Amino acid sequence: MKRIALFLVTNIAVLAVIMIVVSVLGVDRYLTQEGLDLGMLLAFSAVVGFTGAIISLLISKPMAKWSTGAKVIESPRSEAEQWLVTTVKRLADRAQIGMPEVAVYEGAPNAFATGAFKNSALVAVSTGLLQSMGKEEVEAVLAHEVAHVANGDMVTLTLIQGVVNTFVIFLSRVAGFLVDRIVFRTERGVGPGFYITSFVFQILFGIAAAMIVAWFSRRREFRADRGSVEYLGTSRPMINALARLGGVQPGALPESMRAMGIADRPGWMGLFASHPPIERRIAALQALGR
Repeated sequence: MKRIALFLVTNIAVLAVIMIVVSVLGVDRYLTQEGLDLGMLLAFSAVVGFTGAIISLLISKPMAKWSTGAKVIESPRSEAEQWLVTTVKRLADRAQIGMPEVAVYEGAPNAFATGAFKNSALVAVSTGLLQSMGKEEVEAVLAHEVAHVANGDMVTLTLIQGVVNTFVIFLSRVAGFLVDRIVFRTERGVGPGFYITSFVFQILFGIAAAMIVAWFSRRREFRADRGSVEYLGTSRPMINALARLGGVQPGALPESMRAMGIADRPGWMGLFASHPPIERRIAALQALGR
């Protein structure tokens, strides 16, 4: 859960800062001064949209450590820490990626992986997960997170977020311009109606964009589960780990990290859930085994 939620919040914050700077510099006004230049507006939207997504990706690892209090295991101080590092190294070798940083944070059962690059990622597990699961189940969870890294999920997510950011910015300003001209009858440049309408539509389109990102997030969970099976050679440990998570309350993660954890409970907000129901994931793994 953690990784994408943090990514999304960071992306929104970065976009907000960029848009404030753009407004202060009057770039929006320049784009609409003599009418709506759709080509220039689309280029502007893409630059702003992808900049926010890329900056969020680049700072995802330090933000994850800061938001969860995760402590990287620099030099194992116990048998448990040594086992964690050794296990992640073995899984990383099987996935043919560089050794990720391994971290532990205080909290209820959960885990996450993040980072901008496959060969310098971060894999973190909670103390609650380590205490509630056996080694075989923890290894399955670690394999799931390593699969996220090997699959390049954060980079793919960044591209998707950049695209939806682009269209959120573009469409909200087109809507703002049309309302400003048709409803408020502004004849030259743009008036207050443009800024108010653009702001409202940016929120509405942003909600729709969040559904798209969540849909992708749910699909990649099935793929990471299959990755765990591939690295371990059996689906049973991952099925057991998910079944155990289904019987305990998954650790609450910061909203900005929600989609990169191991479990989530969508409830009635299924369209915004970063993870599929555990029952569906278990069924998919059982079908894979058959």
